[in-house]
Amino acid sequence: MFKRILLVILLVCPLITMAQDYTESWEGHFSYINIIDVTASETKIYAASENAVFSYDIQSQEISTLSTIQGLSGELISTVHYSDNFKALVIGYENGLIEIFLEDDTNVLHVVDIVDKPTIPPTNKRINHINEYEGVLYISTNYGISVYNLSRLEFGDTYFIGDSGVQTIITQTTVSNGYIWASGLNATGIKRAELSNTDLIDYNQWTKISLGNYTSVQAVSDNVYATNTNREIFRIENNSNLNRLKQFPSDVLDVKSANNELVITTANLVYLYDDAFRIIAQVGANDSFNTSYTSAISTIDHFYIGSNSLGVLQSPIGNASVFEDIYPNGPLLNIPFSVQAGNNNAWVTYGDYTVSYNPAPVKRYGISHLKSDVWNNIPTDSVLGATNLNAISVNPNKISQVYISSFNEGILEVESDVAVKLFNETNSGLETVDVPGSKSVRASASTFDNNGLLWSLSSLVLSPLKSYDLQSNQWKSYSFEGLYSDPINDELGFSDIAIDNAGIAWMGAYFNGLIGYDYKSGTSQIKSLNEESQNMPDKTVTALALDNRNQLWIGTPRGLRVLYNTSSFFTDPNVEVSEIIVLDNGIASELLSQEYITSIEVDGSNNKWIGTIGSGIFYFSSDGQETIYHFTKDNSPLPSNNITDISIDNSNGKVFIGTESGLLAFNSGSSGTKDNYSDAYVYPNPVRPTFNITDDLVKIKGLTDNVNIKITDIEGNLVAEAQANVNSRYGGANLEIDGGTAFWNGKNLANNVVRSGVYLIMLSDTDTFETKVLKLMIIR
Repeated sequence: MFKRILLVILLVCPLITMAQDYTESWEGHFSYINIIDVTASETKIYAASENAVFSYDIQSQEISTLSTIQGLSGELISTVHYSDNFKALVIGYENGLIEIFLEDDTNVLHVVDIVDKPTIPPTNKRINHINEYEGVLYISTNYGISVYNLSRLEFGDTYFIGDSGVQTIITQTTVSNGYIWASGLNATGIKRAELSNTDLIDYNQWTKISLGNYTSVQAVSDNVYATNTNREIFRIENNSNLNRLKQFPSDVLDVKSANNELVITTANLVYLYDDAFRIIAQVGANDSFNTSYTSAISTIDHFYIGSNSLGVLQSPIGNASVFEDIYPNGPLLNIPFSVQAGNNNAWVTYGDYTVSYNPAPVKRYGISHLKSDVWNNIPTDSVLGATNLNAISVNPNKISQVYISSFNEGILEVESDVAVKLFNETNSGLETVDVPGSKSVRASASTFDNNGLLWSLSSLVLSPLKSYDLQSNQWKSYSFEGLYSDPINDELGFSDIAIDNAGIAWMGAYFNGLIGYDYKSGTSQIKSLNEESQNMPDKTVTALALDNRNQLWIGTPRGLRVLYNTSSFFTDPNVEVSEIIVLDNGIASELLSQEYITSIEVDGSNNKWIGTIGSGIFYFSSDGQETIYHFTKDNSPLPSNNITDISIDNSNGKVFIGTESGLLAFNSGSSGTKDNYSDAYVYPNPVRPTFNITDDLVKIKGLTDNVNIKITDIEGNLVAEAQANVNSRYGGANLEIDGGTAFWNGKNLANNVVRSGVYLIMLSDTDTFETKVLKLMIIR
């Protein structure tokens, strides 16, 4: 019955929208260890992290996640409530959004009435607490109390109960003894009103019981308890008098009523009281679990305690020495700064620095490593003291060896997930900043070249460019004296680096724009482009990428540029970069004009993934003339339109996208090319009648850069043909090539789906003339 009512409401109510599920093409890699709030149903515990939720089945111990992939907004969560009557999880957000997850059919509803309310300032829309009574939600916010009918999925009245009816912060509500009680800040104190009163929108109908600032009010059986900002707890007696019971040793962070018991959480203690405020049990800190508590709920047998770094801690009631940490596998944090993916691995750091390359405040975070779909998190105390960890470079000859830049201490070497060495001014060619008495080694961008040399950049030194030969353990320094002479005032830092096959290091700088350094010429030529006369839209370069044609793509805070002829950079006295001009409804315009670009990545088809601040992520054709995808919060599971980094794993086609609110991966289906056809294969094989060949497509993997593909029937009749860089993916052909993978929709030259039979897939490389034949069985 509830679902039928729900469908009618959705048709007539424009302020409720149904979320889209993105599980088919996207993966969420969210962190679930910093718990904001916990709630419980009869069978499950629900725990909310910053912008995602997980559930824990008490009997089966199964963990399930709920994030933007399943339709959540990705906004910052402030509270959660589970409705047993409606089998629904209600999620409240910092911005006033409410989402309802219907457990029976796994749908997520967005309720945006509060978000869209123009008369409430954005800072006042926070959802502080959700209390349910007889199918009605009493929603405590920073402006007052809103009433929401769960059966009808619509808002009723709003109570502004501050003095003289002004908006005020309400922290909690509860219902007891025929009254609705409210606790509030801004000297709102404790107020009550008769629940049967039909005029509760009139603030005069609310009686003030106590002055002051109260953080909670909760009913247990017939008793009502309240806590204030002085860490005190009171019992309200005779519906009007406050009886002080106790002062806690630290701030009260969370108060809940469960199973006719009162659960009170502080940073290092959880208390359980019966309805008469007699202590039943308490749980203190555990030396083996170094964390702080944030919230808690109790069942008949256990405490479930939200923590700020270990997910949910389960502890038996009556045995406070036993703990079990519960959370989904995921990275350390939801603030990825740098991502590096490849060979079915992904590395993530969280260190960062400001836009103007200031490392303060110092970021003491660890590292996350995804391997075989499992995250291993290297904690802060295991990175040899390195802070502000940022750029990541994986040794292409030994993928277990990773070098991570620290924008304070140099470069950290990690071997098999263990930090083994910290390169600084004492044991390498790295230098401290050119400031007397400073010991800061501000390493940022880094990369490996095709010869296995590690290249890195450091800020505020005259020789910022370094190369490190891992085999000989030799460092080389490259001076920028030909470009500038004052490393403190002439250049703040470097965003990115790319090394081409001609021996040129390309670098993005804060003041000097695009820098090219020819380290193989014998004359150490250095040159920069940063002027408007050179068609640079900004002096700052934020991202660089060399594509498969050796063209350099350049991102800036004010748009995109391309250096098409990199070979003439030092010889052409009038060299300049070019914008990309596209037709938009027949009108010529500049691609990504004025967009703040943060990351550029090139895939196996030479197409470009470009991340921005404010506009999400774009996927362009190789020349930028076609927008294949444009993902934002509105049409994808991105939790934010601010992209911090992008990295492509060419072994499986996953595009890892770091945002300011979490990490995701998009399954593009493409892959990197191979040197030969030794590993080429086709799948599925055989193609059975249950396989939707026209939509799900046959994939041919393990292709080379210059592949030509002919598909024939067993009698030799040509069915389909494609060639690399000619029949690229998304072009509309029946057979298309995307890097090392080809996609066939099962149609022949007449555009009809082929019949059952054996088909020959003939691969030939137009450069090396290598060939291979694959057989494919189709059953229709």
